[in-house]
Amino acid sequence: MADTTKDREYLMGVDLGGTKILAGVFDDKLECLGRAKKSTKAQRGADVVVERVAATVLEAIDECDLQPKQIRGLGLGAPGACDPETGTVIFAPNLAWKNYPLKKELEKRLPFPVFVENDCNIQTLGVYEKELKGKPRHLVGIFLGTGIGAGIILDGKLYRGFNRTAGEIGHMVLEVGGPKCGCGNKGCFEALASRTAIFKRLEAALRDGHKTVLTEMLGANLEDLRSGDLRKAIKRGDKLVERIVEEAAEYTGIAVANIINLLNPEVIVLGGGVMDALEDEMLAIIIETARDYAMNGTAEGIEILASRLGDEAGITGGAVLARRETRK
Repeated sequence: MADTTKDREYLMGVDLGGTKILAGVFDDKLECLGRAKKSTKAQRGADVVVERVAATVLEAIDECDLQPKQIRGLGLGAPGACDPETGTVIFAPNLAWKNYPLKKELEKRLPFPVFVENDCNIQTLGVYEKELKGKPRHLVGIFLGTGIGAGIILDGKLYRGFNRTAGEIGHMVLEVGGPKCGCGNKGCFEALASRTAIFKRLEAALRDGHKTVLTEMLGANLEDLRSGDLRKAIKRGDKLVERIVEEAAEYTGIAVANIINLLNPEVIVLGGGVMDALEDEMLAIIIETARDYAMNGTAEGIEILASRLGDEAGITGGAVLARRETRK
């Protein structure tokens, strides 16, 4: 049977997280045709995770009534430092991986090329190509979730840095001697404004005797707390939650100002689970604070906006990476 160009035009993106694997099939115009999702089961070890990634990918292809041979390539975002040349995950704390040859292992199980990149770099690529149509020359994507990461695009290309770890904005220190961060330092942006940081501040406030409607909603230990619950609490007039979320927004604004002073990108896009849930409560404060803290004149004309891609940013960016790499 003759192979047509159309058959080769399908691309795949995979968002590999510490808790879930999301795979999507895309056409060459970056429209998502179908997706599949599984839990990661990171505690079972790297080989099991790779098997689960491959199974999720094949399930998404099947969902679209396609054959694996019709996929041109797959781009995958991993939660940690990656070497895109070799497709090795250098270090992924959420998966407990060190120097894992992810590309090689996935290509053993799948009949098309696999390209591996840091998850925030991938999400930034997705926002850049899909939402902003590749227009800005310089863009920084900041993602507020369980942790905080960023991707940097300079002159239309992903900027990875000397050790391929550029964009670790979550570990920029914003408060000397501040709260302890998972990385071992104190006062990192991630320890001040991530979902984890917001939850820790709430827990500390409860221990100090402060009241919140969240305990009525979720019980005393707030075990199942999600970012969306914070929005609900603020809508119900919860002053404690409002104050903690506002403080996180102010720290984010200071981080954005630092990025403006350092890189002066055309656009700064904010995404991730915290922004998806709390855009109405945070974005205006972030913009105002960033403009207050940026050096006079540096923020002029710079757009600061929230991404609309949500959960789709990672898989869309994976498809962008696959498209870029297979066109070379």
